[in-house]
Amino acid sequence: MRILFFVSSMHAGGAERVAATLASAWARRGDSVTLAPTYTKKGHCFYRLNAAVRLVWLADRMGWLGRKLWPPLAKWLAIRKLVRETRPDVIVSFLTNVNVMVLAATRGLGVPVIVCERTNPAFSLSSGDFLKKLRRRTYPWAAAVVLQSEDSVDAFKAMVPGLDHVAVVPNPLPADIPEAQPVRGALAAGERRHIVAMGRLVPIKRFEALIQAFAALAADYPEWDLTIWGDGPLREELARQAAETGLGERIALPGRTAEPWSELARADVFVLTSQVEGFPNVLLEAMALGRPCVAVDCPSGPREISQDGKYALLAPLGDQPALCQALSQLMGDPTLRDVMGRHAAASVRERYGLPQLLARWDALFQSVTAPRGAGGAQASARPDGVRENDA
Repeated sequence: MRILFFVSSMHAGGAERVAATLASAWARRGDSVTLAPTYTKKGHCFYRLNAAVRLVWLADRMGWLGRKLWPPLAKWLAIRKLVRETRPDVIVSFLTNVNVMVLAATRGLGVPVIVCERTNPAFSLSSGDFLKKLRRRTYPWAAAVVLQSEDSVDAFKAMVPGLDHVAVVPNPLPADIPEAQPVRGALAAGERRHIVAMGRLVPIKRFEALIQAFAALAADYPEWDLTIWGDGPLREELARQAAETGLGERIALPGRTAEPWSELARADVFVLTSQVEGFPNVLLEAMALGRPCVAVDCPSGPREISQDGKYALLAPLGDQPALCQALSQLMGDPTLRDVMGRHAAASVRERYGLPQLLARWDALFQSVTAPRGAGGAQASARPDGVRENDA
């Protein structure tokens, strides 16, 4: 199959990581994959791609028109030309602004387009009013719209009426994620236990609530420390909050890490405290690594990933005593940590493993590329006007 994949950039982000994972997996099994970042300032590819993936920077194809005159028109023309050049069987697009442009640029070319929302659309602040209007106008043109979680479907259908095909395809675990590791038993002399959180230091992640919860429990669990990995505009404020608790030596904010899986694997407990998520990759990966987890039951993802709290402890959003109780339950019970970590890893690897998610994508591809018409004999139109049964 020929797959043309549009994504905003290939910087270090969740959507970019999933794009790299899927593109590489499709190429590895023999599909022809072209990955096209649309960011006009280009940037670089943070994630490793399979050597067979063709990486095409749209910025390199926009020329003088894109640099000097009208970038949206240049991008529209560049997308349309790339579709004609690659003659894909299907187009996949990530992120709202990219989706709108791709749907507009490919209109009338006869190629099915699958657009993917990468946040919870009912809570996302990344789409302004104008972009939302464009989304309502263009998304009905898509062959399918993909969301990451079941609990976002009804809200999205209400926001964008007239959609014929809405599918839920969660993010896959990366193919190279390490095997799950057992939780630590008894500590050796001088060792500490670690609560770990990870994410951008912004209000929506609610790391201030985590610091408050740890401060409330610290006296009862003197062998435990808290580390929050990440960077962002709240770094100084959170550092000040940590210092004011009097636990500065036990609360660390070391910044971003180049080895997130290694840091997650060292956690005795992982915590997610977000106000909202599209699909929390970091929770999924922590569970896959065998970490016992506490997650706030925010929209969307934690309840689905944990199967209603079966494989991670859930605390209601905004309920600080419940967050403290869940943390205390894991911090004080090594047997529960061991059992929950092992069962969490088995559960998410079975449900979100790359082979399982590729099968779901394949079913979606088949549903949008299958010939239509009497007896299924009608061939799909190619972007150059040639039909498959004429080629």
